[in-house]
Amino acid sequence: MREAHFPGRAPIDAYGNGGFRFADMSHRGSLLLLPSGIYGWEMAEGDPLAVDAFRRVLDEAAGIEVLLVGTGKDLRPIPADLKAALRERGIASDPMGTGAAVRTYNIMLAEQRAVAAALIAV
Repeated sequence: MREAHFPGRAPIDAYGNGGFRFADMSHRGSLLLLPSGIYGWEMAEGDPLAVDAFRRVLDEAAGIEVLLVGTGKDLRPIPADLKAALRERGIASDPMGTGAAVRTYNIMLAEQRAVAAALIAV
């Protein structure tokens, strides 16, 4: 199966029921929204926020100043090792529930800020 990828930036139009709608498409599952595009992300609510799960974000750090982490229905803190790995690459991280992360991402994207998001589906 081909990896899910949308080669551009787009606001999130809707979320819920285990997925997201954007750019007249829908995706079931979690997403990484990066400067290079939108990618399907193998992450579920409750999975550990491990450094390896954020490898694509870390590899693309040059175009990212802020990473919004939508942690699902509930806010979860970003583990210290992940926060340090992001900080080493100049990325500020902000955890919040997925709904809040979607809304904040859309605003920052409209402002043309160097924002990325890791959104766990709810």
